[in-house]
Amino acid sequence: MDRPARFASGVFRICLAAAALVLSAPVATAQYTDVINSNRPGKANSAYAVGTGVIQAEAGLFFEQQDHSGLNTDSGITGLDVALRYGLFFEALELQWEGIFQHQQITFTGQGREEGFTDFYRNRIGFKYLVYDRYKDPERNKPNLRSWRANNVFQLKNLIPSVALYAGANFVLGDNPFYPGEPTVSPRVMAATQSRLTPRFVLITNVAYDRIGTDFPEWSYLVSLSHAFRNPKWSAFVENQGIQSDRYSDVLLRGGIAYLISPDFQADLLLGASFKNTPSRIFIGSGVSYRLDSHQDIIKPIEDQERIGRNSGKLSKEERRSRKRANRRNKKRKKGSESGEIDF
Repeated sequence: MDRPARFASGVFRICLAAAALVLSAPVATAQYTDVINSNRPGKANSAYAVGTGVIQAEAGLFFEQQDHSGLNTDSGITGLDVALRYGLFFEALELQWEGIFQHQQITFTGQGREEGFTDFYRNRIGFKYLVYDRYKDPERNKPNLRSWRANNVFQLKNLIPSVALYAGANFVLGDNPFYPGEPTVSPRVMAATQSRLTPRFVLITNVAYDRIGTDFPEWSYLVSLSHAFRNPKWSAFVENQGIQSDRYSDVLLRGGIAYLISPDFQADLLLGASFKNTPSRIFIGSGVSYRLDSHQDIIKPIEDQERIGRNSGKLSKEERRSRKRANRRNKKRKKGSESGEIDF
């Protein structure tokens, strides 16, 4: 079996494993929100899915200045960063496609020579599944009526995160100058966590193993802290990313702000830099996130619930008593309305 076929077989096995995980994992309820929940402007992937019936696009333009002291090169990079997210089958399952299409113009200082490269720097697709929802229990969403501090100040238990798992693959199509000699398909796996430290602070972490089976596999981590201001339309974030690979290793720092134009539309601005000079990196980006929201909560009509109850067996004593009490109250209200009385 040749190398591309082996990698394709490996991706197929990972997809089967991901499907088995989805079918066997305990049921988790993703936190669909009435307001768009975007991964932009950072790079960290939240633990929660967008929700069934939601198609979400996140896109932005960026510019990066990249200088390499060892190779004596200066580079200007411009590109488009796009992500498409779709809530698939279950509230906790999300299908993602992520792409970065860029042009890099390299100047070899002292040689008077320039080269340009244009292609996909990122082209990957995968599935993310929420395996543990910290706030699935509605009791954890209720405010503490006895303590303002318990509702607004950080507590150690707030570090307990919701957890999602990701499985997908990178695709290198054609003769890509950014990944010379790399196979067409290479798997990627990731774990994402999300903790609500306070009502205004959210901590997200990602740990990923990327380009599995290639000559240059890559480990990376992301730690992102977001803050919502008193004006709920504004939010800010700071993010640290570490990358470890024989091809490229670095530590990056990003920060930015986002503005909520409408419940389904967000704009953002990003700044960032690296901590080394082989290469040194300074970048800026701006973009938007927009969703088409057709989400519907799966709630059966009262008639269907009663029918299911009748078909599932006899009612318990407590259920029969509760139904009798409800019937008596309904009769009392009906009698009162006929006589002109109001029953509170």
